[in-house]
Amino acid sequence: MATTQHYLWASGHFLLLVSALRYFVAWITFKSVSAWWYKASFTGALISYAIVCQKSLGTPQPNAAFVRRAMLDENVQYFLLAFFWWSSKPITVALLPYAIFSVFHALTFTRTTLMTQFLPTGPPATANGPPQQHPLAKKLGAWVKANYDSAMRVVAYTELVIFVRVVLGAATFQNSLISPIIYAHFLRQRYFQSAFTRDAVATTVARIDKLVHKPGNPPIVVQVWEKVQMLAVRWSGTTLGPQAPAAGTGPAPRR
Repeated sequence: MATTQHYLWASGHFLLLVSALRYFVAWITFKSVSAWWYKASFTGALISYAIVCQKSLGTPQPNAAFVRRAMLDENVQYFLLAFFWWSSKPITVALLPYAIFSVFHALTFTRTTLMTQFLPTGPPATANGPPQQHPLAKKLGAWVKANYDSAMRVVAYTELVIFVRVVLGAATFQNSLISPIIYAHFLRQRYFQSAFTRDAVATTVARIDKLVHKPGNPPIVVQVWEKVQMLAVRWSGTTLGPQAPAAGTGPAPRR
């Protein structure tokens, strides 16, 4: 049975979805929209991630061991990033990864919690077994399972786009100069913790490398690109290139 905390977690995701949809529609149609919707979206994210972080880490402890464990937790990283976006000048694309996560969480909550209260269940498949889900709930569950990996790939590429956006924004004074630094650290953690991010980085680097080394390009283009790669490798501590698939790679962390 769902608890009050579970409903509060779900309400955060629904708040994020409704507010982000309102903000995205206005942005796509070139209409003005209050920054309140942007902040409301990330308020929903903060609510949901705070609950997940508390459940996974327990009560915060004033010691270095707890802080280290928290900083390595993916949900904590997304929570801290959500707070940064919430307190910063709106960047529309920054909402997209959180909105995608929330779509899947909201659908799962609807299937496992809301539908069970309004839709009749079928007879058990086996003697003394649990009741079968309503056909609509089964279809929803199948859709979530079939589209999850594709959605996580979209998130991984979107997070690379966000990095480009904040770098260009810092260069043109559209966002704070610290934004690329904070987001680069976040992206570095994603690279080590997410096979989807590693694949997105490897694919993107390979495509850029192919374009840079295209016959006829000025040598300076190749030199600049190699310098960028060298700096990225030194900073991240890893090689940016094709990666072997990680063994046992599964779904993203609970959010």
